[in-house]
Amino acid sequence: MNKTTAIDEEQQEEASVQEATGLAPKLIYEVIRREGEEEMARPNRSLVWSGIAAGVMISLSVLGEAIFRTYLPDTPSRFLIENLGYSLGFLAVIMGRMQLFTENTITTVLPVMVERSWGIFASMLRLWTIVMSANVVGAFAVAALFVFTPAIVPDVMVSVVELSHHATGMGAYASFWRAIPAGVIVALIVWMLPQAESAKFFLILTFTWLIAAGDFTHIVAGSVEMAVLVWMGDITAVTAVGGFFLPVLAGNIIGGTAIFALMAWGQVRDELPASGY
Repeated sequence: MNKTTAIDEEQQEEASVQEATGLAPKLIYEVIRREGEEEMARPNRSLVWSGIAAGVMISLSVLGEAIFRTYLPDTPSRFLIENLGYSLGFLAVIMGRMQLFTENTITTVLPVMVERSWGIFASMLRLWTIVMSANVVGAFAVAALFVFTPAIVPDVMVSVVELSHHATGMGAYASFWRAIPAGVIVALIVWMLPQAESAKFFLILTFTWLIAAGDFTHIVAGSVEMAVLVWMGDITAVTAVGGFFLPVLAGNIIGGTAIFALMAWGQVRDELPASGY
């Protein structure tokens, strides 16, 4: 065996080891950080339309869960099965690369933790404001379709209304605390996606199912349910904003940013260059 062949074999072995061990935490951090920088550099118009699309598509979570509830037999296990429908909207939005606010609570925070300047912080707040507003516009648009047209068959619409009353009827205190685990779970999905490869579908399916099965609250999917009741006149705008929207928004931000992003930063900060990437 000559020297060149030996070197080639060593390189192949090293490549195999790297593939088997997967990405180190600091590399996952860097992948998500760069993604966050790319998102913050996108034009406002692109963010708006992507955010509206996400607000519309996340309605598949409400619709999917309602369809399962309507047509599954009323058995003790129905609750766990019907919550698989909740994953449909997240699969469409995340795999379709649309702008979902709760994803941005980790992807855009990691660049801020590295650079730590007012400029990057302002860019993060700009993206958050645009995406959250666009998500809500999309949610209200699709809710209007549900309420004011015969697009949804009556039996399924009954289930949509039931789910909407349940999601928004917990009270501000419970909604806030149940939003924190949902924020952590969505951030965890974002953290795991770079290594998921062909398992992305099942990763998103499993963990978004957990949000529904755990009866946690998510600001964008919940905005569809909130909008349905607002359009129907079942709740007032004041109740919707104060009793549901703001508490859930705060809980999701705390879960995705203050808890998960800080933990992600804490486990890699000593491995990053002192000057940042």
